Amino acid sequence: MGLLAGSGRFPIAFAEAARKQGLLVHAVGVMGMASPELREVCHTYCESPLARIGRAIRLFQRAKVDRVVMAGKIEKTVLFQPFRMLRLLPDWRTLHMWWNYATRDHKDDTLLLAVIREFARDNIHFESALDFCPELLVKHGFLTRRKPTDAQWRDIRFGWDLAKEMGRLDVGQSVVVNDLAVIAVEAIEGTDRAIQRAGELCRRGGFTVVKVAKPQQDMRFDVPTIGAQTIKTLQEAGGRVLAIESSKTIMLDQHEVIDLADRLGIAIVAINAEELELRAVA
Repeated sequence: MGLLAGSGRFPIAFAEAARKQGLLVHAVGVMGMASPELREVCHTYCESPLARIGRAIRLFQRAKVDRVVMAGKIEKTVLFQPFRMLRLLPDWRTLHMWWNYATRDHKDDTLLLAVIREFARDNIHFESALDFCPELLVKHGFLTRRKPTDAQWRDIRFGWDLAKEMGRLDVGQSVVVNDLAVIAVEAIEGTDRAIQRAGELCRRGGFTVVKVAKPQQDMRFDVPTIGAQTIKTLQEAGGRVLAIESSKTIMLDQHEVIDLADRLGIAIVAINAEELELRAVA
């Protein structure tokens, strides 16, 4: 099995789960993003610069890999730095991908689907990492001892539709809400930095973060993910509630995350659209 790895714990969690299932994982990590720990949990591990898709394809071919999963965060901010072409030095396969599949726009879905199409030209096909580790998806219900107040439930309902619309537009997956007002919307910076910005704008704290899957979510990539760092950032910024979409959100190191949230007095609830509709009626 191949693994195209970005940053964070998700690639490591996938590799550990795949190994337990008897699979040999051949990983290609994005240079400067993927964790060195992958060397310890994968059968083979190599690195490739972000804009060298041709090299990544060749590495998988040498390992006789034709099934790959994508896991981990890719920092898009590098695409908006000065002299990006000189910094990235893309190979011809990356240029082919860009001009043939990504000229319409540069949204997350557009770029990641373009990567998948370029790999497919060499009969390397992407699958969902969650087919191998479905236990990472959050189950429905209250995850912490603390539960949202009535006012916080109103913020969750208010934020849910907004977050879904941002997802439909492929802008981001999270919104931060307080007292039925939008404090921050996640875009290219990612969830943690959006939460930090909310803390700067809402100095009294007590806000709610709503994080959802896109209505058109492709489970092969960019699945909403939270971990212990999300909870630490939320507490430092002054947030009190994290509402996530059940069965469509990855929670890494679940026991650690829930224990940390309980110690910090943060409520985490995993919900879906049906429950919000029932609560609205009630």
